[in-house]
Amino acid sequence: MIATAKRQYQFAMKATYLAQIKLVLGASVVAWALPLSGQTLFSDNFDTDTSASWSVNVLGVGLSDATFAFDYGAVGIPSAPNSSGTTLGLRLRANQFGGASAVFPSGVSVSPTGQNLTGDYRLQFDLWLNYNGPLNGGGSGSTQITGAGIGTAGASPQIAGQGAIDSIFFGASGDGGSSVDYRAYSPAVTSGYNAASGVFAAGTGTSPDARNNTHPYYAGFGGASAPAAQATLFPQQTGATATGAAGFAWRNVVIDKLGNTVQFSIDGLPIATVDAAAAGTLGGGAILLNQFDINATISSDPNSPDLLFGLVDNVQVSVIPEPSVLALAGLGALVLLAIRRRR
Repeated sequence: MIATAKRQYQFAMKATYLAQIKLVLGASVVAWALPLSGQTLFSDNFDTDTSASWSVNVLGVGLSDATFAFDYGAVGIPSAPNSSGTTLGLRLRANQFGGASAVFPSGVSVSPTGQNLTGDYRLQFDLWLNYNGPLNGGGSGSTQITGAGIGTAGASPQIAGQGAIDSIFFGASGDGGSSVDYRAYSPAVTSGYNAASGVFAAGTGTSPDARNNTHPYYAGFGGASAPAAQATLFPQQTGATATGAAGFAWRNVVIDKLGNTVQFSIDGLPIATVDAAAAGTLGGGAILLNQFDINATISSDPNSPDLLFGLVDNVQVSVIPEPSVLALAGLGALVLLAIRRRR
């Protein structure tokens, strides 16, 4: 009798336990069916000419352009980390030698035509900042900004100084030749956020400025040399990049949009965070990539059109999941682990 009662009790407990597992696993299956991080919303590796799928917006009479499927191996740059050995990407240039005249503002921005992203997502890509040397200090007119952003309609140039920004975008110089090497812009702050704004992860200090390459926060960047093949083609490409300067190395750039928080990072280092709720009215739901000159002068170096550019490869936009989805998925994994242990 006692043995039978014990078996009945154990059977009842097991049934209850299995029912609880079924409930949790059911919720987890629902969670796994929802969009998780890594679901790709958009991608372009620029291995073919996809310019027909992009809107290109140029401002200024100086020579600014976007070249799709540009063979950067021709100027000695190695394949990007997320490429499979290819050397084709998107080259962005601004206010180049040989243009009609020096001008400010001047630059180019590109956006996928008709794109309308919503919710939480991550924009990431490989970035190479090239400029005419010598590398430590740069050559004539070598200081320009390459960047990216979100929230544009894709119908107008998104560059500094033009006064009609409809996006949140960020950027960096390659040579560390500006007093503001790391930048952030929005419709509410078209002239760029200052150090005191609290937007920059390096702090609010001005000596050194939290946006300048000389700030210790950026000390992990710098010390890079031109690729050997590029130095052979252009002997002026001597020396190494200044401490804190992001040029002449492949960088992993990430812009995360989580609710109203938009964060820009390079190689995992947070650079700037903008509150979209206080950034003014955004024009749409497209991403952007841009290149612009921050000076009214133009390079006098005849080699600068071959050397002064921003290079983008392997653009991807992916979903960032809701925290509740991740929690349910994690709970399901814990339950599966518990089942295995009971066996």
